[in-house]
Amino acid sequence: MSYHYLLDLALILLSTKLLGIATGKFQMPRVVGALLAGLILGPAVLNILSETAFLSQLSELGVIVILFTAGMGTDLRELRSAGKAGFLVALCGVLAPMLMGTGFGWMAGELGWLPDNTLLENIFLGTVLTATSVSITVETLKELGRLDTHVGSTILAAALIDDVLGLVALTVVSSMAGDGSGLLLVLLKIILFFAFAIAAACGGIWLFRRMIALAHQKNLRRYPVFAFVLCLLLAYCAEELFGVADIIGAFAAGLVVACTPKADYIRSKFEPLSYLLLTPVFFAGIGIKVELPQLNGSLVAFSLLLLAVAILSKVIGCGLGARLCGFDGAECLQVGAGMACRGEVALIVANRGLSMGVLSQAMMTPIVITVVGCAVLTPVLLKVCFSRRAKGAAARSTLADRYHKAEQLELMSDEMLGKKPQ
Repeated sequence: MSYHYLLDLALILLSTKLLGIATGKFQMPRVVGALLAGLILGPAVLNILSETAFLSQLSELGVIVILFTAGMGTDLRELRSAGKAGFLVALCGVLAPMLMGTGFGWMAGELGWLPDNTLLENIFLGTVLTATSVSITVETLKELGRLDTHVGSTILAAALIDDVLGLVALTVVSSMAGDGSGLLLVLLKIILFFAFAIAAACGGIWLFRRMIALAHQKNLRRYPVFAFVLCLLLAYCAEELFGVADIIGAFAAGLVVACTPKADYIRSKFEPLSYLLLTPVFFAGIGIKVELPQLNGSLVAFSLLLLAVAILSKVIGCGLGARLCGFDGAECLQVGAGMACRGEVALIVANRGLSMGVLSQAMMTPIVITVVGCAVLTPVLLKVCFSRRAKGAAARSTLADRYHKAEQLELMSDEMLGKKPQ
């Protein structure tokens, strides 16, 4: 038995902490430092760390816990009120990247950057861009203290619906490629999963309330264990039985726990585990997966433009959906920036296209660069969008205070002169 994984974990935790502190000095979120740590230590730069089965499984457990704690911290009333907005944001956020990604792939073929690409490969490239990774956005919103706002709830709702719509798009494109999986079967599995999740929610809430009644508010240590078991079971059932992403099952389990009286206590027990181990490993794992072969000028240009298309398509599409729901301009930018991140879902879709022979190996490098670029830029864009809104609000508040003080001074001067206020 090899114990090299202990050294890998030590390097990951130390590097993510140090680079997290360094990025914090530049007013950037800590997750950027964790991503850069994996990129620097991975095959792309120093090649000290490489992807292993242990790190991959621990990273997957990390994203499950991140979405589980996000579910526990979600205000269900706010999420319910954001349902309509979430659907429109997700729908526009899938259609715009699909169309823009397909068009960009066709344009690259016409310019000779990808001379051998086909229409189906261009459509699959658009399908890759539809995927949204909400885990980085959730961590950034938590750090900014904006997760429980109307914008944060809309992003969470849209990301959940986005996964379902992206799965449908992937199924349609796979069927076009002769994968053989039927669209009706996938839709049936999605419906069955949500029915199963509702049943599990009712059973889980009843179980927790029953445990609390029997314990008479004593022996609280059992609740986090049962909550984690519920999280893992729903994540497993979502992925293995229904073909839905495991993070959706984890988030559903978090919503179940959020309906119980011990939600805050259970969440407080998971946050140290996530902060100390799982979250750094997950974000560093994204950077470790990057392998950069020798790049020529056309491939570099294609990669950078694909990154720009990936971000702009989500900002435009999701921002349009938010605008249709009555959000103002600043909030539309916040929603679009929050939905711009890509992560493990996009890589999974790309790997499936590669295994099916739809995507070429040459397309994988730009996709990986796009995923990492979106993961690094999304927290920065979010912080810029929210800080600009905060500065605008502060400026308006300052002007209002000045106007109020001037009005008070005018009234005082009128009183001293014996004038009656009009």
